[in-house]
Amino acid sequence: MPKYIIEREIPGAGKLTPAELQGVAQKSCSILKYLGPQIQWIESYVTDEKVYCVYLAPSEAMIREHAEQGGFPANSIRQIRTVIDPTTAEG
Repeated sequence: MPKYIIEREIPGAGKLTPAELQGVAQKSCSILKYLGPQIQWIESYVTDEKVYCVYLAPSEAMIREHAEQGGFPANSIRQIRTVIDPTTAEG
């Protein structure tokens, strides 16, 4: 299954309260449940003005459908080709 990283421009994202973040997560999960098991949210990283989300999905179109149904921005969607980390240096 392809893995994607989504950049969402959300002004003030870093100032969202835990309750607000919970609400966003609940909305996202309810849409994911509706769309079915072929799309999965892995995790998200919240910065001051943006949220970066990692998803498994069969296509970019499904990522966009999730964003549209949830009212979430999806300013950039990129397929992840590979993941590297410190162990990559070890060969």
